[in-house]
Amino acid sequence: MSKYKEIKGFKVQTLASDTAASQQAGGTWASGGNMNTARGRTAGGGTQTAAITTGGSAGPGYTRQAVTEQYNGSSWTEVGDLNTARSLQGDCGPYTSAIVAGGVISTPSPPVTADVESWNGSSWTETTNINTARNPGGTVSESNTASLIFGGFASPPRNAETELWNGTSWTEKNDMNQSKDEMASAGTTTAALGAGGTPLKANVELWDGTSWTETTDLNTAKTGAVGAGTQTSAIVYGGSTPPYVATTEFWNGSSWTELADLSTARFLSSPAGSSVSALMAGGDPSSTVIGTVATEEWTASSDFTQINLGQVYYNSTANAYKVTEQPISGGTWASGGALSTARTVLSGAGTQTAGLAVGGEQGPPSTYTGTAEEYNGSSWSNGGSMNTARAQLAASNAGLQTASLHFGGRTAPAAVANTESYNGTSFTEVNDINTARRAVPGGTGTQTSALMFAGYTTTAVGNTESWDGTSWTEVNDLNTVRNQTAGAGTQTSSICFGGSPPNYIANNESWDGTSWTEVNDLNTARNDLAGYGTSTQGMAVGGSTGSVTAVTESWNGTSWTEVNDLSTARGGSLAGAGSAVSGVVFGGYTTAYSALTEEFTADSAVATVTTS
Repeated sequence: MSKYKEIKGFKVQTLASDTAASQQAGGTWASGGNMNTARGRTAGGGTQTAAITTGGSAGPGYTRQAVTEQYNGSSWTEVGDLNTARSLQGDCGPYTSAIVAGGVISTPSPPVTADVESWNGSSWTETTNINTARNPGGTVSESNTASLIFGGFASPPRNAETELWNGTSWTEKNDMNQSKDEMASAGTTTAALGAGGTPLKANVELWDGTSWTETTDLNTAKTGAVGAGTQTSAIVYGGSTPPYVATTEFWNGSSWTELADLSTARFLSSPAGSSVSALMAGGDPSSTVIGTVATEEWTASSDFTQINLGQVYYNSTANAYKVTEQPISGGTWASGGALSTARTVLSGAGTQTAGLAVGGEQGPPSTYTGTAEEYNGSSWSNGGSMNTARAQLAASNAGLQTASLHFGGRTAPAAVANTESYNGTSFTEVNDINTARRAVPGGTGTQTSALMFAGYTTTAVGNTESWDGTSWTEVNDLNTVRNQTAGAGTQTSSICFGGSPPNYIANNESWDGTSWTEVNDLNTARNDLAGYGTSTQGMAVGGSTGSVTAVTESWNGTSWTEVNDLSTARGGSLAGAGSAVSGVVFGGYTTAYSALTEEFTADSAVATVTTS
């Protein structure tokens, strides 16, 4: 006999909450018990219900602290002080078996110390010094007999040194690829992760017990963030972009995803726990307030259902039927505030609520500009001006409103090699690109870790150059030479799409940090388009197909999908910024220079089923 389900259809599962991409995706922050002593720039470790924090500094004089406190899941208790008061020292480790290494011991800083102390659950004991005195850039500690410190700062320049502690001595190991401090770190002494850092970076490196390897960048470059978890399942939270931020990002071993924000933005706090059960204690809540007592607890419920595209279910809490869908395809465009100056062939960087428009061509009469405009999510205001006014330039489009790089372009009629760095107030000339070129919207990465590709000298070129924060290096060329193209991604993981010649192409190539590979083409061949996002979740917006177009396509790492069009068709190398789920485009050309701004917001991956 046939079953009712077979006759009438499928069974609809009842769930108490919506489906989620991961356990961490449903996590939230909640207030915990306050520390007894307000401070920031501390060291911490342990678990959410058995944590330790020690040292740090308190304002307004950045007074170094020796205070140690332990957390039991609800309240903090003062225990034995450090022998040497310090801040910015290496993180601790477990509740009863911790270690601190290095740090800043007096004001002004440096000086720094090489001093190391070991904790046995009740008191601190001086032990063998690290080889290089510094405030470590990152630390992972399994116990007071197994710890790894990496990077750091003693005096300019920053260093990339790695040292391993075996309970008796510190041994120098292979250096990181980039020198930096104030990183978020997670993992173990044989499988560690270091993310972000100073100078401001989105760069992430993985340690395998022998050497460091660059991997996928954070979505947002930040310094002074902290981390919890393992090398394949970690969260990075807080820090400064600047300004200080409350953002949380989850690492699944291959990519970063934005999660729920902290209640309070803060910088250089004490971390503890894992990617599903973490802690943040203390930290600096603003650039003018040094130290806080606030504690926040991160919890990701184990009671969740993995998202499954096309799944229909009943949410018993919301009393509604729901379906999971592709989040980007349902996205919509909305009007934003107009640029102060209509312009075309400009460069862009930042986010939907903190965007940056630089350079370009304005008129009539047609003139090149060096002016930067800054977007706050509703309106534009003038920022600094480039030293060399120009158009048809590129930018590190994953850079920030306060930390971006702008390169190449033209000053009528010549192509230029100029590179300028923007700090949110002014532009500084830095080392030139190796090959002067224009018509180069092909630029990705951050202020300190960028990639430039394609362009026009006296002909279209496929040249690719990589920026390490100081200079440009020629690397492998694109397979298809072109100009008037667009891109998305980072220095080590980018895509380049569209462009010309011939007139309009759909070609798309993927960069893995070493070479370019042909991948699936755009659905609509075009040039003079905008690109932004990442190499696995990118956007191609507007452009020209012979006439200006409003076509928008999203990239999922494998193929392009047409999504909702711009409200106003335009080309002229309009600029874009932000992510594939929260982006913004501005400027360009319709039948005249354009000042239009449009914001793209992706729908939720979960939609409510309605009937009529």
